[in-house]
Amino acid sequence: MKHAIIYNGPSLLDGQPIVVIATYSNRNTKTGHVVQTYILRSDINPLEASKTGQDYSICGDCIMRGEPTTDPKRKIAKKRKCYVNLGQGVLIVFKSYQRGVYQEGSARDMGRGRFVRVGTYGDPGAVPSEVWDELLAEADTWTAYSHQSGWRPDIAMQSADTHDQAKAHWAEGRRTFRVIVDLGDLDKSNEALCPASKEAGRRVQCTACKLCKGSSAAKSIAIVEH
Repeated sequence: MKHAIIYNGPSLLDGQPIVVIATYSNRNTKTGHVVQTYILRSDINPLEASKTGQDYSICGDCIMRGEPTTDPKRKIAKKRKCYVNLGQGVLIVFKSYQRGVYQEGSARDMGRGRFVRVGTYGDPGAVPSEVWDELLAEADTWTAYSHQSGWRPDIAMQSADTHDQAKAHWAEGRRTFRVIVDLGDLDKSNEALCPASKEAGRRVQCTACKLCKGSSAAKSIAIVEH
């Protein structure tokens, strides 16, 4: 299977309609061969959802979303810092969905024997847990991050926006993924630099690294802002 709709229903964050589309790709040089999962508002163009703040349905209160705006010159939210470029893969997937390119399919079949990115765009906490349980049931491995505090530590790392937030999660036994300004911000006692990052010499692809999933004995992960 190259792609499938694995969820189409209400967001667990605000009840608005969302869709989860899984696509298989071998084009990403950082992650390697991977199943991408796009969590989208099913009724609104992702650029418009960002600009109006209706992306809350799929991102929650993540500060990287930026600020809603009515500025006619802007296509997305003000001060948006999320690394995901809405005008590229996300918009392409949404437009393909609108054209009927994707059909409903088995999440288990999509994930079987593959590396899965849980929430390539969007927060997995917006989606019923059983969707991810099915997708990951026979997957080789995965990466997952969530801004929803305490969400499925068996699956996801916590996205921490500050060092203090990270320390609070560590105290509860949860691993974190944190974006840092420079290498001087790295907490070397508790964090390791992402091995796939430029600063770490791109030593390994995500498919081989397998560190960014849930709670374990491994250190938390940080990456320099880009």
